[in-house]
Amino acid sequence: MKDETRQILNASELIAARQKHIERLERVYAGEAAEPPFVLNGILAAAEADPYTEPERWVDECLDFLAEHADALPDNQVFSPLVVEFGPYGVHFIDKIFGAHVYESDGNWWNDPLETPIGELVAPNLEADETWQPAQRAATAFVAAGLRSPFFGLPTLSSALNIAINLYGEAFLAAMLAEPDAARRDLRTINDLLCELHQWYRDTIPAEQLQPVVAAWRTQPAGYGQLCGCSNQLLSPDQYAEFIAPLDDALLSVYPNGGMMHLCGAHTQHIPTWRQMRSLRAVQLNDRAADDFATYYRELRDDQVIYLNPTSTMTAKDALDIAAGRRLVLVGEGE
Repeated sequence: MKDETRQILNASELIAARQKHIERLERVYAGEAAEPPFVLNGILAAAEADPYTEPERWVDECLDFLAEHADALPDNQVFSPLVVEFGPYGVHFIDKIFGAHVYESDGNWWNDPLETPIGELVAPNLEADETWQPAQRAATAFVAAGLRSPFFGLPTLSSALNIAINLYGEAFLAAMLAEPDAARRDLRTINDLLCELHQWYRDTIPAEQLQPVVAAWRTQPAGYGQLCGCSNQLLSPDQYAEFIAPLDDALLSVYPNGGMMHLCGAHTQHIPTWRQMRSLRAVQLNDRAADDFATYYRELRDDQVIYLNPTSTMTAKDALDIAAGRRLVLVGEGE
């Protein structure tokens, strides 16, 4: 790490600027209308070191990168948090911990489904897991650096349903109908691991610096978690409520304030269940899900915030006309 990095990223002015934005965000969560509208567009660190083999060096280079871009944070109109985020194996991080063959092709991560029967998934031994160890080392190195202004974003811990479908493909959806007890066993095994990993990060990273995955564009106040709800669009409302909602609720409840669900498809059939899920405090909408912003805004609770990645069919102006700045976080350039 460069000598000046510590001075820059521990500057009281930088920490105060971050806190000012967080307090504005807390007011959005409290139901106040943001004026000007709350816009979130963070700075994600980059590094040349290999995070899989040199996570400590990778963290140092990320911190140097953030020091070079720290001037973006104090902006009064846009919240640009500084983020170190170690995202090993993309959305297949948990798959690899469970023993799936995970590989890179054309710049993306993929996995081959497990060949073991559904219902027989075995909890991994984290102490000996070579996938988990570099992630631990990166988090520990971040804490050891002692720099107070950046956030630390989590790997993609995802959700029980997403991981189950990664591990077994469409066969898992069939098993939910034909072998419900076996499906429930594996879902529980997955969710127990996810909760354990979230708790490890809560115990390791200072609460004021711990953020969920894609933290530069999904920053929340301290004490909130996140899960990925992508694949719940494949389920009926009854299936989701019976099989998945209790697990999602348990995962978000690891955090004292609950948390956020990422959505990217057609999910509005589950809004009645989400209205009743007290741990669900925010939803993040991008791509297809963004088109349903008006429905989410109208039908979710008054204390559930919406993070919107605007699209050509649901622009920032469209969203502001609907929400008038209340319960709304605009992601990106705010246009």
